[in-house]
Amino acid sequence: MVKRQLPNPAEILELMSFKKPEFDGRKRRLDAALTIYDLRKIAKRRTPKAAFDYTDGAAEGELSLSRARQAFEDVEFHPGILKPAPQVDTTVDILGGPSSLPFGIAPTGFTRLMQTEGEEAGAGAAAAAGIPFTLSTLGTTSIEGVKAANPHGRNWFQLYVMRDREISYELTRRAAAAGFDTLHFTVDTPVAGARLRDKRNGFSIPPQLTLGTIINAIPRPWWWYDFLTTPKLEFASLSSTGGTVGELLDAAMDPTISYDDLAVIRDLWPGKIVIKGVQNVEDSVRLKDAGVDGIVLSNHGGRQLDRAPIPFHLLPKVREAVGEEFTVMIDTGIMNGADIVASVALGADFTLIGRAYLYGLMAGGRQGVDRAIAILRTEIERTMRLLGVSSLAELEPGHVTQLQRMVPVGGVGAEAYSSVR
Repeated sequence: MVKRQLPNPAEILELMSFKKPEFDGRKRRLDAALTIYDLRKIAKRRTPKAAFDYTDGAAEGELSLSRARQAFEDVEFHPGILKPAPQVDTTVDILGGPSSLPFGIAPTGFTRLMQTEGEEAGAGAAAAAGIPFTLSTLGTTSIEGVKAANPHGRNWFQLYVMRDREISYELTRRAAAAGFDTLHFTVDTPVAGARLRDKRNGFSIPPQLTLGTIINAIPRPWWWYDFLTTPKLEFASLSSTGGTVGELLDAAMDPTISYDDLAVIRDLWPGKIVIKGVQNVEDSVRLKDAGVDGIVLSNHGGRQLDRAPIPFHLLPKVREAVGEEFTVMIDTGIMNGADIVASVALGADFTLIGRAYLYGLMAGGRQGVDRAIAILRTEIERTMRLLGVSSLAELEPGHVTQLQRMVPVGGVGAEAYSSVR
């Protein structure tokens, strides 16, 4: 029988450890975020509805986005046992240069609307982490401003081909002059997708105030203080700023974009060029044969064509078709470092994060972006250790099974999915 005694105060104190209070509110809330979804919750609480929904939302019924995320959740890993991996190497060479992690920051438009530090926070965090940062044509910080924020790191530029071709040509020249090393030639936006959340919220650039937006802003005075006491929100690379997102895109983009335009841009651009927005095997092979440096399998984060192919599902078949030496990157739906590990295992050379970084930005500015990168880094390293691999090069298709929640019953998609394990 257990012998009872009166509690000994000294022993009790040995068992108790009081946490030092954190008086910095931003640091306290970011430290409490353990996942990207935690950062999303903070972002939603701190950001007006129209700005948050622009980031969080997708096209029409948002099926493409939800399916992309579901595809990553429908992954089964196959770890090896008795394969110690006390140290893991997460570095990768991508498009002629290094990255300390197998992901970079994707191009996002209107970024200062989410939080006023905008692209400068993203570029600065990317520089600190040793990963590439990609500036959007629709960015709210200039090419030169991003270069100043990330003077020694890797900067990439995402290009839309405009109706006025000279605008695109001049942006290409400026990015090259600023030392950006890779151009993302984007092909999935001939017209704007139907982003219904934005329409319902009356979202526009600049923001239009209504009774609803004012009521929604009352509990978020910090956002409005930042917005009203920092430089005017406008596109850094374009002169047109008025209207809804759809109106701006439709006015600027050209549905006649073709391989001829790609040839012109290739002649102007001295660095690496990748095609962003590829969504089938045939185009992947055709682009490889055309001599580009790589592709990004992407459905634009589900923001263009709803019910578009899931990039992660396409990945194995594309890799098989283009061979091992051709650069294949992937985005859309990545919310966990395990998603990135699974992508690399199935053939991706690199991945890009968009919303995951923006949730961090909205949650805490530059510190929030740092936190998002740190979360993903930790998840990548832990997943690799649990799989029993010490480097990204050791990851292979045998580590992953894509569980078949959605299986085509026929049509052109059936073949593309036939390699899903």
